[in-house]
Amino acid sequence: MNRYPLWKYAILVVAVIVGFIYTLPNFFGEAPAVQVSSGKATVRVDDGVAERVRQALAQAGVPADFVQLDGHSVRARFADTDTQIRARDVIDRALNPDPTDRSYVVALNLVSRSPQWLTSIHALPMYLGLDLRGGVHFLMQVDMEAALTRRAEVYAGDARTLLRDRNIRHAGINRQGQQIELRFRDAATLQQARQVLAEQLADMDWTESADGAELRLTGTLKPEAARRIQDQALKQNITTLHNRVNELGTSEPVIQQQGLDRVVVQLPGVQDTARAKDIIGRTATLEVRLVDDSAEAMAALAGSGPVPFGTERYVERGGAPLIVKRQVILTGENLIDAQAGFDEQQQPAVHLTLDAKGARIFRDVTRENVGRRMAILLFEKGKGEVVTAPVIRTEIGGGRVQISGRMTTQEANDVALLLRAGSLAAPMEIIEERTIGPALGAENIVKGFNSVVWGFVAIMVFMVVYYMLFGVFSSLALAVNLLLLIALLSMLQATLTLPGIAAIALTLGMAIDANVLINERVREELRNGASPQAAIHAGYERAWATILDSNVTTLIAGVALLAFGSGPVRGFAVVHCLGILTSMFSAVLFSRGLVNLWYGRRKKLKSVSIGQVWIPGGETAPKA
Repeated sequence: MNRYPLWKYAILVVAVIVGFIYTLPNFFGEAPAVQVSSGKATVRVDDGVAERVRQALAQAGVPADFVQLDGHSVRARFADTDTQIRARDVIDRALNPDPTDRSYVVALNLVSRSPQWLTSIHALPMYLGLDLRGGVHFLMQVDMEAALTRRAEVYAGDARTLLRDRNIRHAGINRQGQQIELRFRDAATLQQARQVLAEQLADMDWTESADGAELRLTGTLKPEAARRIQDQALKQNITTLHNRVNELGTSEPVIQQQGLDRVVVQLPGVQDTARAKDIIGRTATLEVRLVDDSAEAMAALAGSGPVPFGTERYVERGGAPLIVKRQVILTGENLIDAQAGFDEQQQPAVHLTLDAKGARIFRDVTRENVGRRMAILLFEKGKGEVVTAPVIRTEIGGGRVQISGRMTTQEANDVALLLRAGSLAAPMEIIEERTIGPALGAENIVKGFNSVVWGFVAIMVFMVVYYMLFGVFSSLALAVNLLLLIALLSMLQATLTLPGIAAIALTLGMAIDANVLINERVREELRNGASPQAAIHAGYERAWATILDSNVTTLIAGVALLAFGSGPVRGFAVVHCLGILTSMFSAVLFSRGLVNLWYGRRKKLKSVSIGQVWIPGGETAPKA
């Protein structure tokens, strides 16, 4: 009746072992480290950079616990802060030989002290949120109206070019907010223009109206097109912010969408708010120029002559120098979109979309310079780098440009991202700003930890006193619940915040409620005269429906918080929902396993240790 098969015990043991392993990294603390990230939009951090860091440390005799590539940065861990500072100087000199032109950001950081064998199985500690680690928080408002107005301005220029190319005469084109108004003198011309514009500018809805003797054609962005433009603007701004905060050397920056038009930027460990605001708000620009392939330019590249007049020297992504003419053909203002794809030979390529002005200029320039190279440069903080320099194969018209040749799929995606994210797609302003000191963060950790520990101890004491041995089983199940919850948060690499700690404390109280229901149900069966084995079986079976109902309704509320909440509310909801799932496992399955293990094999069980069982009439059943 009260026996588990061996496979159920195996599942419980495996769950506890896995939970213990993935909880373990959170108790090792943090060690000083050096983090290397890209300092320029055209510089990538890969295994080659990690190997250069290893070689530099080995040559300088600086011991490192490990050096590894972690996402888009390289991290090296050290035994103490003195070694960390020495290592930073060594790595900085090795990667940035020219202090005035830094390709990499070398920053001090902290990483987990957990052993490599734990890291190798991806057993990593939870991230600490801003309120626990300290740092700066910005809430930024994206000007969506400006994004739509900018796109309407582009479409107005496109409409003007299209009508001029088709020799369709109009009485004027102007933009009113996010609408484009075209005036005509006769209906036939209006219909001809409407047909052309409807074909070429599919994102616009065109309506006709009359203004006295003049006919008017008004173009308005379609709702789905407006939503797409706003979504693209928000994503491009988030990508651009990610590229920019790398310079701060932040361990785990949080840059995420909040609502329809806001972005939250959290930079743990950063205390210099002014520098953070400067980097987040900086601008980047794109320029298209022709490459100088004259004999004088080749001599300058070889080092046997000066840079020719009217040209400048830049560096390509691979590090090779390039002589580029000063004359700017196009700027990033003419670029509408950039997407990675494939060319006719199914080789990776980048597809660019230009506005009407840019398309006309690009067509003329490419027609006159077939066979020459064209450089696309990205400028940040006054310094430019060549993102790519393809050869012009033929005249390119229609505003659709393809860049291909000697690129991998990843490089094509990178180039497209750089071209899209060179500057913000829509203006942003900081509407909320907070700074949390590291001392306050450490104090929050201590207080949060103490609240969970003392809450657990208080629950355990009550359960043991009131339910005796069944209280011990309940307390062990509660401990397993806490273990599994922390393991899940660590496996998901969730960010722990103060609301998250509050959710853990709340989960403890809610989880023990299931065991209280079970224990009281067992007591009720004993009062009704059931045998101890039958009371245990009936108690768990009949309490299950109540436990399931209460947890499902609570889970619905948690999912609602997760779906509609943001920021701290969302962090609370994540821990809350996971805690409900782990509590159902531990309170029902694990505690039942302990009870079955202790009492299940006793054939002639006369009593159970579940505290005082009051029988109607004033009598009491024995405690044990």
